[in-house]
Amino acid sequence: MSYPSYAQEEVNEIRHRAVWLAGAVLVVFGFLLVRAWYLQVLQTNQYRGMADNNRVRLVEMEAPRGFLYDRNGNLLVNNAPSFNLYLVLEDIPDLEETLKRIGELIGTSEAELHQKISSKKNCVPFRPLKVKSDLSLKEVALIEAHLLDLPGVKIEAEVKRNYIYGSLAAHLLGHVGEVSPEQLEQEATKGEISLGSIVGQYGVEKTYDTWIRGKPGQKSIEVDAQGHERRILRVKEPVKGNDLYLTLDLELQRIAEETLEDKSGAVVAMDPWTGDILVMASHPPFDPNLLSGVLTPEVWEALANHPGRPMNNRAIQGQYPPGSVFKIVVSSAFLETDTLPPNFTVNCNGGLWFGNRIFRDWKRAGHGSVSLYQAFVQSCDVFFYQVGDKLGVDTLAEFSRRFGLGRPTGIPLASEKSGLIPTTEWKQRARGELWYPGETLSVAIGQGYVTVTPMQLATMVSSIATRGYQYQPRILKVMKGPKGNLDESPPVLRGVVKLREKTLEALHRGLEGVVSEEKGTGRAAFSTLVSIGGKTGTAQVIGAKPWMTEQNMPRQFKDHAWFVAMAPMDRPRIVVVVLVEHGGHGGSAAAPVAKKLIEEFIKRDRQTSDYQL
Repeated sequence: MSYPSYAQEEVNEIRHRAVWLAGAVLVVFGFLLVRAWYLQVLQTNQYRGMADNNRVRLVEMEAPRGFLYDRNGNLLVNNAPSFNLYLVLEDIPDLEETLKRIGELIGTSEAELHQKISSKKNCVPFRPLKVKSDLSLKEVALIEAHLLDLPGVKIEAEVKRNYIYGSLAAHLLGHVGEVSPEQLEQEATKGEISLGSIVGQYGVEKTYDTWIRGKPGQKSIEVDAQGHERRILRVKEPVKGNDLYLTLDLELQRIAEETLEDKSGAVVAMDPWTGDILVMASHPPFDPNLLSGVLTPEVWEALANHPGRPMNNRAIQGQYPPGSVFKIVVSSAFLETDTLPPNFTVNCNGGLWFGNRIFRDWKRAGHGSVSLYQAFVQSCDVFFYQVGDKLGVDTLAEFSRRFGLGRPTGIPLASEKSGLIPTTEWKQRARGELWYPGETLSVAIGQGYVTVTPMQLATMVSSIATRGYQYQPRILKVMKGPKGNLDESPPVLRGVVKLREKTLEALHRGLEGVVSEEKGTGRAAFSTLVSIGGKTGTAQVIGAKPWMTEQNMPRQFKDHAWFVAMAPMDRPRIVVVVLVEHGGHGGSAAAPVAKKLIEEFIKRDRQTSDYQL
């Protein structure tokens, strides 16, 4: 039976199409099979991890920081409970809406929350981002009440740093803060900190951060489809940081800061035989609790624009002319070089003509005929003008360097300044000018280009107290680990100041005379309890105008007041340096502060007051 030709053609066309359709189906199924093999075999680990992340999460647990104590075991810094707000971005279906609702609940702007998120945009997937610290109980309650409607939002109970005495010793203790991108990059290879971690930013907290911050832990949790925690599967507890016992004496620190009152300045007290820093006060201070918590722009602006510059640690960063305290250096050079005879005397009538100008003495009527001892005790400028001129600025610089001036003391705190000890070579290099003889006269009384820090003067006086041994300032006495292990920080001998015994004896006698003699400039520090030796200094800020008097001179134009001291004089056990900015005379403004500290120190039995672990 035969079909019409057109029917046969139609059948053939249908068969042809069926073959192409079958081929297309085979290709599609082949592609699906290959894709399934790729996903299930080659990419199995990746997608298994993603699936697990939808069900099981690893949450980092920050370690509690170690506590800080003073040398007698008084607690200075601990940790307090804190509630922090976190976001898991991958669990948030509508980020804009979520941020808007959070902002309404806790009174934070969406822009601020966005800024927090953008600063951490490279965070590991599913890692919680801290967007606000130290929530109030009211804020916690509001968030918790709406938590089911806020997928990807969580509150963690953690700890925050607590500075028990507020601003007391703030410049030494420092403060903590959230890790900066630069710090994170530096620590990247160690893997011990991550975005949002709290680290030391200043003072002891920064210097010993690695030992204080401990080791973070982890917990494995099971979450629901919205990222809310359902149960804890495994926990690796964090390891608390080491506790530090500092060399600081809490009671002496309190006395120093109370005595400074509202004045700008610094106080340093030091054990000359170990380098232990017993007191480090810098005024005005700041409250580290404000910087370690939620730092608002208003608080930071107030600190940054404060005329007293509270973030400046004057003890190690303030560079001031030393005034007549520098006469200790000049006297040492006088006695050591034999440039002038030991019985050299000067007749002081209140000034010295040099070239075409007169260099005045602080005592307008003059001191009369004075030897080295009398000039030192009464702080006669005219005597030291002439001695400085005979010695020359380079000799003065050499003896300054012997005492450690012009370079950092090595105290383990960041940003210590070096001060400046001028030389003829320095001026030529720095200013392209020759040194003029008249400039040496200014240097000889601690003025002109010479600048020092209070900490440098503390180490200088300590080397005289120990008759030549100069120890590096230290602030850590003992470190105690979580298992009770101890790591003592031994004193470090920085060097030996090479002076003859008769020179040291003369310096001791002169320092004691400054306080004990009726005409001594440091008479205000005289004590019936203990023999005190010291040296006053009045550092000129600007040249006084003819119309200015002690009574009508604005405070910002008044001289800085210095007093350096040691006690007891038979074997000094404490060195004190006091600086009062624009305080006027060192004898009246600074000496009483040192006296009060020294007497309190002597009253206490040192052996029983030292904390024994």
